[in-house]
Amino acid sequence: MFSTLPIPIIQAPMAGGVSTPELAAAVSNAGGLGFLAGGYKTAEAMRKEIHELRTLTDRPFGVNVFVPGDKTVDEEAVERYRVALAAEAERFGASVGEPKWDDDDWEAKFDVLLEERVPVVSFTFGCPDKEVIAALQKAGSFVMVTVTSREEACMAAEAGANALCVQGEEAGGHRASFGNDPKKDETLALFPLLAQVRTAVRIPLVAAGGIMDGRGIAAALKAGASAVQLGTAFLRCPESGAHPLHKQALADPRFAETAVTRAFTGRPARGLVNRFMAEYRAMAPAAYPHVHHMTKPLRAAAAKAGDPEGMSLWAGTGYRLVRELPAAELVEELKRELAEAWRE
Repeated sequence: MFSTLPIPIIQAPMAGGVSTPELAAAVSNAGGLGFLAGGYKTAEAMRKEIHELRTLTDRPFGVNVFVPGDKTVDEEAVERYRVALAAEAERFGASVGEPKWDDDDWEAKFDVLLEERVPVVSFTFGCPDKEVIAALQKAGSFVMVTVTSREEACMAAEAGANALCVQGEEAGGHRASFGNDPKKDETLALFPLLAQVRTAVRIPLVAAGGIMDGRGIAAALKAGASAVQLGTAFLRCPESGAHPLHKQALADPRFAETAVTRAFTGRPARGLVNRFMAEYRAMAPAAYPHVHHMTKPLRAAAAKAGDPEGMSLWAGTGYRLVRELPAAELVEELKRELAEAWRE
């Protein structure tokens, strides 16, 4: 699969409206692999985006979906967090959302992926059963599973995945860990993790986490990756669906660092440190998607009020290197930088 790409760059699937059909098409048309994010939308909304993307490109593309997690949570901890969030709701004249579990329309999305014969399908938050992967492969899909440890890599390879996306701790947005146990929150940086996974499995690897330029791409390829996945690098592209306040925050000196938090969704995710993260980080329970549903109206109200301090500003550790360029131009720049790095 990756050997057919003119340039081994994959645009990360960023849920929440960031990964638009326009962004995915621009990357695919430029020689990379564009991705749609199936998370946080219905199966039919995902199908609509697939159809729209196909009107914009005849190149291969991917679709990412979330694997449903455990329904069991500490209900008392969730209730304590709901009470704490009441002050945030009052700040914006909003209401805390209902904490609830859902499977993100999992079964229906699987049916859509089969029916649409999506070229590349990737999974986050877990590894589907062998039967699910085999069915997608029979329909013509190349299947990739995102992993954050050697153990997860072995599980995904055993399940029949064609490739693995190896996500280091530098990555922006959600960690793709199969579980949500706070006792297992420690993750490795990309290159040590890539080395561990490379010795454990014999399928192609995609490196993800903190890669922002051609030098980073070259380093990952030299370390054994067949391709790289970049997310934060594409956030300020005009085709990106990131909120304008999010795009501005990436270049705003007051947002001086990133950190990993459960405050917004109940799962570990890396973003720019802002007021919300600082105030609620310590008390957020490991409860996904319950916390996501609770904070969703609060985040929306903050965005409407023009206050980035109350929004989830997902970003990887390399965010200061983000460039405000059309996606196709960015891919060309990365391609040029990669060529220079190979010559050094």
